[in-house]
Amino acid sequence: IRDRSKDVIINAGENISSVEVESVLYGHPAVNEAAVVARPDELRGETPCAFLSLKDAAAASSVTAPDIIAWCREGMPRYMVPRTVVFRAELPKTSTGKIQKYVLRNLAKEMGPTSKGRSRM
Repeated sequence: IRDRSKDVIINAGENISSVEVESVLYGHPAVNEAAVVARPDELRGETPCAFLSLKDAAAASSVTAPDIIAWCREGMPRYMVPRTVVFRAELPKTSTGKIQKYVLRNLAKEMGPTSKGRSRM
């Protein structure tokens, strides 16, 4: 239960479940793996940051962050849509294959807070 509390993103007073956002991302035909973590935001406190690995190289060259954001806008409320999308060849995993979200949380913090002018990657 304690670990799950880290999976809640508080965006301007709204609680966002990272699992809900991930389920919409997994519905995209090009997405192989998805993990959503909180990224600091100057105005909202935290915003969703999506780390994705794509199914193949052809998808990697044709799918962009705006495509993923548009896909999310169709399937969830606007406040839940990730403001940052990061593509990686592979997401960090434990020896049992579970995605290491704490590593991704640290990467999101290192990116610094999002602001109005620089919200997407």
